[in-house]
Amino acid sequence: MLARSANSIFWMFRYLERTENIARLLDAGLRMALTRDAADAGAEWRSVIITLGLKERYEAKFGKAVTGGQAINFILRDRDNPGNVLAIVEAARTNARQVRAGITRELWEAVNEGWMQINQALARAVKEPTLGAALDTMRRHALLVRGAMDGTMLRNENFNFARIGTFIERADNTARILDVKYYVLLPSVSYVGSRLDNVQWETVLRSVSGERSYRWLNSGKMEAAGIAEFLILDGRFPRSLAFCYAKLHSNLAALAREYGTESGCHEVLRDSLSRLHTLTIKQIFNSGLHEFIGEFIGRNQTLAGQIERDYRFAE
Repeated sequence: MLARSANSIFWMFRYLERTENIARLLDAGLRMALTRDAADAGAEWRSVIITLGLKERYEAKFGKAVTGGQAINFILRDRDNPGNVLAIVEAARTNARQVRAGITRELWEAVNEGWMQINQALARAVKEPTLGAALDTMRRHALLVRGAMDGTMLRNENFNFARIGTFIERADNTARILDVKYYVLLPSVSYVGSRLDNVQWETVLRSVSGERSYRWLNSGKMEAAGIAEFLILDGRFPRSLAFCYAKLHSNLAALAREYGTESGCHEVLRDSLSRLHTLTIKQIFNSGLHEFIGEFIGRNQTLAGQIERDYRFAE
């Protein structure tokens, strides 16, 4: 497989996963903002901006005050934000077009049709009352692409690079939401255990569409340690760090079998998996959840970079 083809597949699915993650995060922000007064709603939208790593760019254009309308359109369609959703979807489609010979017709059509629908949905400024319809379009796009891939793609190296890109991106997103929503948005340690604290944890779950699954497993009981364990260590939840890394392990192992050798990225992954398998949530909290998440994000970025080097994406 040509390195540039592997690169295009990998990044196509990173961008597609990122689009869905942004839709989930905006949906959680909107739900919370609608139940809060103006000042608290602004804090909610600020947390969305911070989670997406857009704080500096947003403040350079709008200053420190955050409003829903400005935040929504900055994230979705503002040209001063090079990582806006329109740009991300365009990048995914460009990468898909570059590897059309390596993906199925159904997958290409799902990517292309989704690109057209999202461009239409975001052709004009989006207001809070109409945000839900735009987010539905983004989520349907992700579901259709995932269904087309799972239902039509050969389980070969193209499929493995697609899955690797997906789970690298998903793990990064879950870790950032878990870190930022709790440690940035929660205003003071004095709120720990309060109603506001519980609301923030519910928001974390909503951001990854995990609220119902968590309640099923925990009889509706909301507590920080239980939610953190669910999002970090529970391999049953498809957006947990443990689940993402289990899938990365299986897909990187499939590449090793196909190419007849392991690379540096396999060792990097084993090291991270070992930590996820041996740590308990109590140990994570005792050493600091924020510190654990920061280390995990760094390791995840290291793994992504090592994959790109090992499989010569730059060539």
